[in-house]
Amino acid sequence: MGIAQPALASSVNAQTALEDIRRAQQAWAAMPVAARLRILSRFRGALAADARELAKAVSPNLARSEADTLVSEVLPLAEACRFLEDRAEKLLAPRLLDDDGKPFWIGDAAMEIRREPLGVVLILGPYNYPLFLPGVQALQALAAGNAVIWKPGRDAAAVAHVMRRLLVASGLDARLVTVTTEDPESAKEFIQAGVDKVALTGSAETGVEVLRQLAPHLTPAVMELSGCDAAVVRDDADLGRAVHAITFGMRLNGGATCIAPRRVIAFESIAMVLEQRLAEAAAALPAVSVAPDLAERARQLVDQAIEHGARRLAGSIGFDRISPVVLTDASPRMALLQADLFAPVLSIQRVRNDDEAAEAVEACPYALGATVFGEERAARALAVRLNVGVVVINDAIVPTADPRLPFGGRRRSGFGVTRGEEGLLEFTALKTIACRRGSRVPHLDAPHPHDAELFAAYLAAVHGGSWRARLKGFRNLAGVLRRRTLGGLQ
Repeated sequence: MGIAQPALASSVNAQTALEDIRRAQQAWAAMPVAARLRILSRFRGALAADARELAKAVSPNLARSEADTLVSEVLPLAEACRFLEDRAEKLLAPRLLDDDGKPFWIGDAAMEIRREPLGVVLILGPYNYPLFLPGVQALQALAAGNAVIWKPGRDAAAVAHVMRRLLVASGLDARLVTVTTEDPESAKEFIQAGVDKVALTGSAETGVEVLRQLAPHLTPAVMELSGCDAAVVRDDADLGRAVHAITFGMRLNGGATCIAPRRVIAFESIAMVLEQRLAEAAAALPAVSVAPDLAERARQLVDQAIEHGARRLAGSIGFDRISPVVLTDASPRMALLQADLFAPVLSIQRVRNDDEAAEAVEACPYALGATVFGEERAARALAVRLNVGVVVINDAIVPTADPRLPFGGRRRSGFGVTRGEEGLLEFTALKTIACRRGSRVPHLDAPHPHDAELFAAYLAAVHGGSWRARLKGFRNLAGVLRRRTLGGLQ
């Protein structure tokens, strides 16, 4: 399959382009949801048919095989598409409220909640998973009735164009997916032109810069930002499982996965054995090619940690290669444990119990995800306490690709979610419609001089803090109504 030429270059006037995109989006939004989903269904078939060509379009600079790309990007993208085919029509359907929970004073009125398209969504894609992460966001935005402008990450334009070509071949209006250049300036032009929402997958620093650009326009955003995830290994954990899962996270995509474990928080009673086994497992992993600037940053952080008391158990860092590094005797005070380093570098610190483990997880400003290894009930109890967006128990990373699950971080790891039902609804605008029925609209009557007495009695009758208070309120309410009926308050 050939690679499509860019649908739009940054030199094109963004405002003019946006006007054309909006015209196409309005027609797309007017289509029934079921009709939109039929196009996505055809796209899913095309995705399966051309899966290997799509995988080959992913940057060769990523440290993974074609098989890894198929299973980590193409397969979960197809599953996310099928999820939308199954769920989107119901989720996006207008919802009429029944009378359950309706306050008495609302009277006869029909209430409707609608989920409508936002308009044009700008997706700022990453380099590390250039198909799956922005691709799911694009499908969700399209299913909701939006148009998409896709700014690919570094070396990610080729796969974005292939996905766009498959969508257009499946019946999508070509104007509904615009792929820009990889230059951040192209995205900035569209932000200034007035897109309706931005979804960024990137670093916290990039998130701050994008939010600064969005602020003058009050443009909403989903920020899926950096991680420095912790893996808590309790004293009742299956250490073999923990070691395999943690080292899987280190090697997956060359360590460039936002929710890969970076910090191991080990209970003291099993820490020594765990350290030895992690060091042995890491030493067996292949070295990873990285950009020289990333290698230098990793070297500085590791050297600084060693200067402050950490010990190296495995690994080394070269000019542009990293053999997976394992450090022990780490402390949250070390810059390494506060950094969003996208590299196979692991630090181990010891704790005595769940309380200290939760504190250690919290000590890092990034709060994307965490992993807990241990007996299921105890691990679940700890997972509930952790102030992060995603927790995996007795596994690593893979369960988060379940298309039913929303994904998003907290604190310096951003806000908003992608994927799942909640991710789809992120790309909608909420509208409520309240329709008055009947001829009686008492609040439009002229004010009564003793309205305050009536309202106070009603509040006490309905919301009094005890049955005696409510009973007294009802008596007062009955008295007020009786006097009003008899004209005693006229």
